Amino acid sequence: MSDLVLLDGELGGVRTDIVVRDGKIAAIERKQRAIARGEALDCNGGAVIPALHDHHVHLLALAAAKHSVVVGPPAVRTPEELADVLRCAAATRRTDEWVRATGYHESVGGELDRWRLDALVADHPVRVQHRSGALWTLNSRALQEIDVAAEAVEGVERDAAGEVTGRLFRVDDWLRRRLPPPPPPDLADVARLLASYGVAGTTDATPYTDVADIQALADAVRGTKRSLRVTATGGAELAGVRLPAPLLTGPVKVILDDARFPSFATLTEVIRAAHEHRRPIAFHCVTEMSAAVVCAALGEAGTIPGDRIEHGSVIDRKLMPVLASLGVTVVTQPGFVRERGDEYLEEFEGDAADLYRCGTLIESGIPVGGSTDAPFADPDPWRAMSVAVSRLTLGGAALGPREAIRPARAVALFTSRAGDPGGESRRVAVGAPADLCVLRVPLAAALADLRSEHVAMTMVGGRVSYDSREAG
Repeated sequence: MSDLVLLDGELGGVRTDIVVRDGKIAAIERKQRAIARGEALDCNGGAVIPALHDHHVHLLALAAAKHSVVVGPPAVRTPEELADVLRCAAATRRTDEWVRATGYHESVGGELDRWRLDALVADHPVRVQHRSGALWTLNSRALQEIDVAAEAVEGVERDAAGEVTGRLFRVDDWLRRRLPPPPPPDLADVARLLASYGVAGTTDATPYTDVADIQALADAVRGTKRSLRVTATGGAELAGVRLPAPLLTGPVKVILDDARFPSFATLTEVIRAAHEHRRPIAFHCVTEMSAAVVCAALGEAGTIPGDRIEHGSVIDRKLMPVLASLGVTVVTQPGFVRERGDEYLEEFEGDAADLYRCGTLIESGIPVGGSTDAPFADPDPWRAMSVAVSRLTLGGAALGPREAIRPARAVALFTSRAGDPGGESRRVAVGAPADLCVLRVPLAAALADLRSEHVAMTMVGGRVSYDSREAG
C-alpha cells in the first residue's frame, strides 16, 4: 500500500504533515511533502484528532430507524400529531405492511394500549416503541399477526380479565422471531452517517441472547467494508461465545429492570461468569436502586478493568465514593439532557442534579465514557459534547449545571479506547492506528463551537471513510 500523506494538519498547535502507511501513522514531520509518495490530502490547517468512538449505540436498531416514523418529542407532542403521523405512514403502505414507530413518550398522549392504537390505525399492523426502548405497544391487527395468544410469555401484559393489552415489556427477542423476516440489515448508510461525524468505532450495547442475532450484526458490519470498527456486547447467555469476525469482543451486557429485579445471588453469579471468560460486565442502570445494587454485587463478586454502569441515569452523590473505590466506569449520554431534560424537570421526583451526572463523577475519580445511545437519541456525538458543556435542555433550562465539563474534556469522552471508556484518550502518534478525524478548523475554534459540521474527513485504519469534498 502506498503512503497517504495528510498535509498541513494542526497537531498539538503545530502545523505538520502526517504520513499514513499500512493502516498506521508512519511519520509526523514538518514539511513532509518533500518525501511524500502516493496520495496527498490537504488539511488546510485543520486540526487532526483521534477519530471518535461512541461507547453505547444499537446499530441494527439505528439502521431500522430509517424505515420507521418518529412519534415522540420534539417531533410529535400532541395526540393529534400522533394520529396524523401514524395515519400518514399507514397510507403509504399496503394493508399487510407493518407501521413501525419509535420514540413515543407519555407526554404526547398518555399511556398507549392496543385499543388506543386501534382508534388511530386499525387496518394495518402497528407497533410503537417507547423512547426508553423497554416497551413495544401493538394494535390488535399486529397482535393477531404474531399470534400473541399462542403462548404465555413474561412481559406480555394482560388486564384483569386476562386479555392482552398490546403492551410488551422487554421481549424484543421473542417479538423479533414472530415478526415477518426483515431484509438483511444494511449498515452502509449508518457507517457513512457516523463517519460524517468523525466516528470510526462504536460499541454495540444490544444484549443479544441468540448467536444468530450476533452473526447478523457481524455480517452487517462486514458489509461496511472496514469503514466502522464495532465492539459488541451481547447478553449473559453469550458470555462464553466467541464473537464472529469482524466484531471485537466487549463487555457482557445485563439489563436491570426494577420491575423484574434478579436476586442478589443471581447478579453476583452473572458477574463471576463474565469475569471467568475474561469479559467485563456492563449493567444497564437507570434508577438509583439499580446503581446501588450493582455496586453491592460488584463489591461481593469483585471487579476487573472495564466493568461499567451504562447510562447511570440517577446516581446519588453518596454512591460516588463506592464507584470510585470499585474502579467502575460510567458510560453516559449527555444528549439526553438536551432531548429529554424538560420532561425530566417536570416528572423527576428527586433532585435533578442526580440525573446524567458527568462533572462530579470525573471529579470523584470515576472514569466516564461518552455515548449517544442512538437511535434512542441523536447519533451526532458533537451534540452530546455540546450538551455536556452547557447542560441546557431544548427549552433552555439548566439541568444539573454542576455537572458541566470543559469542551476538551467533552471531546475526550469520545476519544478513549473501546475497551477503556473514560480512560486516557488515544493519541495521534507514530505507530498508532490511523483512525483519524480531520477538522475544517484549528482545535481551538472547534472547542469554542462543538459541531459536527467542523468534520472534514474521517479515516479508519488508514482508509478514508468520509471526505466532505466528495460528500459535497
